Order: sequence, then structure tokens, then C-alpha cells
Amino acid sequence: MDLKHSRSVQLNDGNLMPVLGFGTFAPEEIPKSKATEATKVAIDVGFRHIDAAYFYQNEEEVGQALRDKMADGTVKREELFYTTKIWNTFLRPELVRQCLERSLKKLGLDYVDLCIVHFPFAMKVSFEFLCPRLLYYVKTMRFFWTLALEKCKDSGLTKSIGVSNFNHKQLELILNKPGLKYKPTCNQVECHPYLNQSKLLEFCKSKDIVLVAYSALGSHRDSNWVKSDSPYLLEEPVLKTIARKHNRSPGQVALRYQLQRGVVVLAKSFNEKRIKENFQVFDFELTSEDMKMIDGLNKNFRYAKMSFAVDHPYYPYSEEY
Repeated sequence: MDLKHSRSVQLNDGNLMPVLGFGTFAPEEIPKSKATEATKVAIDVGFRHIDAAYFYQNEEEVGQALRDKMADGTVKREELFYTTKIWNTFLRPELVRQCLERSLKKLGLDYVDLCIVHFPFAMKVSFEFLCPRLLYYVKTMRFFWTLALEKCKDSGLTKSIGVSNFNHKQLELILNKPGLKYKPTCNQVECHPYLNQSKLLEFCKSKDIVLVAYSALGSHRDSNWVKSDSPYLLEEPVLKTIARKHNRSPGQVALRYQLQRGVVVLAKSFNEKRIKENFQVFDFELTSEDMKMIDGLNKNFRYAKMSFAVDHPYYPYSEEY
């Protein structure tokens, strides 16, 4: 990843993805209007990669921000890279396109730049509930949704396709699928200094699949996802020490760490000051010693426990990456 001359990486289908993205997930207690405000700020400061999902239930608000910033001349549609995700209740082949079209309608857009499968398992079909009882696992449905997602790409509804929360064995199931037309361009997973995903990153690189990091700054403290006693990544002494040396914040160091590893990284904040700060990661460089020290923080700790999946017979659904 050439950070000096380009702020994008070329995907295996030839399309370009900005290496730094703006995440739009927010806990239920945050008003949805905040997604509009924050996304506008993100675009104003320079973010061109916007990461969202059907599950977040705020694509209408995010879409309003995109349309407003295109209307006022700040950005053109072709300069934006928008990601959405197919939720688990839509993983039957006849429903994949319907989920994408619902997102597009809310967004007010003709296409997205990337459409990925949110998790490697399906749920009971439901148009009302986001988390009904889990019924299926990727091993039983791996040949179903891939073709439907490929058709979404062929029809122009999305430029690229990929996956999220897949481990290397689950990726291999997709890559080895007979008749696969397009292999995943990316795999979006939780990734930060406490969970650096080094083995999965190596595997993805070997298959020309881009690893995209979410929860790169640790995670918000939403009790539905994160235990209250989870460590605060941005209070980590090693990150603070390195940050002081470079006159940066621990968050900027955590983001820059991912970029220098060749990982596309998502930064999520609805705070204007933090949004601006998170974008200021291209004008400094961590030393090899810095990188080694941060590598040493890995302890395979996950913030996202996916508690909604605990009743699934295969939970935890993914083996250690």
C-alpha cells in the first residue's frame, strides 16, 4: 500500500478503495440525525470512503448527507466510495438483491461501490426483526447467496462485492466454490492492536483480498456488544508513548498502524473534533520499532462479542483467526 503517492488501494476487480474510511454505526440512544451531521463533517474534512450497513438502520440519514454534499459541490458521486452490507435475514438468494435495493432506496443512490455479506451465517427470514432466531450456518448455505451477489454486480447495483467477519476457512469455502465468477474483494473484520489479525491478514494478502479493519480504535461502550470491563485501547500506555513521540493522539497512532500494515481502516466517531483528527494520519510515519511495539500488544481480545448469536448451535461461529 503506497501511502506516499496514493490514498487508495486497487481491489482485485480493478476498482479503487480509499484506505481510510468513515464508519457510520451508532448505538440506539444516539439520534439518527447525528449520522447526517457527522457524515457531512467527514466529507468536508476529506473522507471519501463511507462504511454503512442495512443493519445500522440509518442509511436514509447517511444518504441525505451524501446527497447534500454532492448538491453543494463539495464532492461528486464518482469521488465517493460507499459500502453497504447484506444483513443475515436476507441471505436467501432471492432476497439478497431486495436488501441491496432497500438500501439504495433509502440512500437515494443508483448504485453502491461495495456490497458485502455482513456475517458468515444466515438468520430466519424476517422483514420486521433484525435478529430473529438463528437457523443457518455458512456451511449449509455457502453456494446460495454468492451467485445472487454476483448478479447484483453484473446488474450495476454495486461495483464490487466482498464479505465481513469471515475467517480463512470460511473464505476458502467461497474461493473454492465451483463456478465462482468474482472472488471477494475484501474481508471486513474486527482488527486493532489487541486483535491484530496477523494470520488472517497474511492469508488475505496471499489471495489478493483486502483486509478492512473495524473497531480499529477499540470500540464504543454499547453494552449490547461490549462488556463494561473491556480495556480502553486508547488508554494503552504503549500507544500513548508512541503518540507523544510523534506529537499525535493514540487514536491516530492506532489508525496509522493499520495503514502501514496494508490494512484499509475504518474510523468511527460522531464528534467533529475527533472526525477531523482521525483523518490526519497521512502526514507522519511510524518507525519499524513503533510497529514492533504495537504488534506486541496483540492478545486476541475481541470487543465485539456478537451476543445476538449466542443461541446459534455453532457459536462462536468463527474459529480463532
